[in-house]
Amino acid sequence: MSDTALATPGRDFIRDVVDRDRTAGRHGGRVITRFPPEPNGYLHIGHAKSICLNFGLALEYGGTCHLRLDDTNPETESEEYVEAIREGVRWLGFDWGSNFFHTSDYFERLYGFAVELIRRGKAYVCSLSEDKIRAYRGTVTEPGRNSPYRDRTVEENLDLFARMRAGEFADGASVLRGKIDMAAPNMKLRDPLLYRIKRATHYHRGDAWCIYPMYDFAHPLSDAIEGITHSLCTLEFENNRDVYDWLMASLSIPDPPQQIEFARLNLTYTVMSKRKLLELVERRLVAGWDDPRLPTLAGLRRRGFTPDALRDFCERIGVAKANSVVDVTLLEHCQREALNPEVPRVLCVLRPLKVVIENYPAGEVEELEAPLYPHDVPREGARKMPFSRVLYIERDDFAEVPPKGFHRLSPGREVRLRYAYLVRCQSVVKDPASGEVVEVRCTYDPATRGGAAPDGRKVPGTLHWVSADRSLPVEVRIYDRLFRVERPDLEEGGFETCLNPRSLETLAGSRIEPAAVDPALGERLQFERQGYFFRDPVDSRPGRPVFNRIVPLRDSWAQEVQKQAPAAQKAPEPKAKVPKEPEAKVPAPLSADELATLERMRPALLPIVQTVLAAHPAEVERYRNGKAGLLGFLVAQVMKRVAEAGGTANPKLVNAMLREALEPS
Repeated sequence: MSDTALATPGRDFIRDVVDRDRTAGRHGGRVITRFPPEPNGYLHIGHAKSICLNFGLALEYGGTCHLRLDDTNPETESEEYVEAIREGVRWLGFDWGSNFFHTSDYFERLYGFAVELIRRGKAYVCSLSEDKIRAYRGTVTEPGRNSPYRDRTVEENLDLFARMRAGEFADGASVLRGKIDMAAPNMKLRDPLLYRIKRATHYHRGDAWCIYPMYDFAHPLSDAIEGITHSLCTLEFENNRDVYDWLMASLSIPDPPQQIEFARLNLTYTVMSKRKLLELVERRLVAGWDDPRLPTLAGLRRRGFTPDALRDFCERIGVAKANSVVDVTLLEHCQREALNPEVPRVLCVLRPLKVVIENYPAGEVEELEAPLYPHDVPREGARKMPFSRVLYIERDDFAEVPPKGFHRLSPGREVRLRYAYLVRCQSVVKDPASGEVVEVRCTYDPATRGGAAPDGRKVPGTLHWVSADRSLPVEVRIYDRLFRVERPDLEEGGFETCLNPRSLETLAGSRIEPAAVDPALGERLQFERQGYFFRDPVDSRPGRPVFNRIVPLRDSWAQEVQKQAPAAQKAPEPKAKVPKEPEAKVPAPLSADELATLERMRPALLPIVQTVLAAHPAEVERYRNGKAGLLGFLVAQVMKRVAEAGGTANPKLVNAMLREALEPS
């Protein structure tokens, strides 16, 4: 079971910061936030956390929240993603009013900021190749080297930057870099790239520009242009904050915004990276961005999740400074709580088995009244259910040879048909070829209309059913988790190794009671004994609805079967081989030279190690509980962050420093 981060609703360290700022009169008491997605994919539930935080904070303090598209990479962005982002924010229930912006609309002003940095001696045009820039940056243990172009004059840099904009140079021939400190422990400060040449048509600006600002340049200055007071972002941008603050100071931005980092949302049994989601879509491992198995807002919406349930979920998990993993069952719980008091109940047979009531008059149909809501839901309403000689029940509700504890229909046993009569199984009809039961022959007790026996006798079970003649055909899609492992983001290899082959079961032969298609009942229904379902808005057709399962109901019988059925009687399911967690190899002792190098690199590397451990508390706990093989994963995370900062490190020394940090204090 994964750690679930819960917090006191409405209180968190970010609100504490805002309270202190307002008390001190900072920003004139204003609160202006922004939600700044890049339009290179669809929003997912992780974005929902940020949306609820940014818009919620603004609403709480009487401020405003901007929706800004961080559109500085023309090769990956499109109008399709823009519209999906706008629709997702609206669907969650938030409104940006007139505060909808594109970073690309600020390109002229951003260019002006870059020119000003050059004039102040804070930026220069560098003509090193990409590989040489990386090599000159140094490592976490060694300082970088100054570019040979770092000392170009202001006039020369202004001329070169203007020629970059005019398109005189090839892609990659030159970049604009900030002039900060090539020996800075934070490698983000080692003369970061501010502009690059990229000849690509921009979805919003067309071919007006051939140079584009980098995220670390465009994002802080867009905040400043819009007067943002509190720039909230996730922890992976913590090291970028130094660049943010350097820009504010270097350009003398009045009343500058402040960047505050919070923990991103990690959810079990799914992936939250837009890159990985895009791979799933492009490789057609899912049906599209709105596939109901995906954590995208479009997918959750199509599955039937409601905005209020997602907002409740985001409030419950709260806002924290350390990353954690939230169990997906909490999301499902929030949705059940939202639907239970709202949605009508109907009967739907997913896998029909024919039942013939032998003593019921042929051709006769009677209307039975059934409530739309249970007694514990304070709502009123009823519908008519047609009852006839031939019915359908759930195939799993009949057993010719019932196992111990089975309380449903079997030969000689009497059960209750929900809202109808008591019936007793008299015989069965089998397929001559397969021997499978294809029809159950029953008799009913006319005196038990409504389900109660006048003589007070009790029956062990109650089954749902529909009339064979009066029910309607329906396609039902049973969605389960897309991945069969709790943390697919930690798995080695491709998606195929951990995809759940049973994440979608399509039942084309299901039958539903006729009242269920009444538009007055709404798009979401509870199929009694089955779960909560949503009428698919894309594939449903008149006379042939399609329903998606949103979340299941708890199945106590399935749990009981697993407890009682002997292992020999269980049909073994083919399972993919799950490799054992590797034992951590104890490295050879460090040499004197390695120990000396470790001490030199400690000031630069230790903050990265601490950031990685804070970002993976579940893995740290499992390591300390004996899962020593996770040390390799943690080493890889440190090496990844070092590489992202443009550096390199010795894995053996990283291993040693991690072991030190993981020792109980």
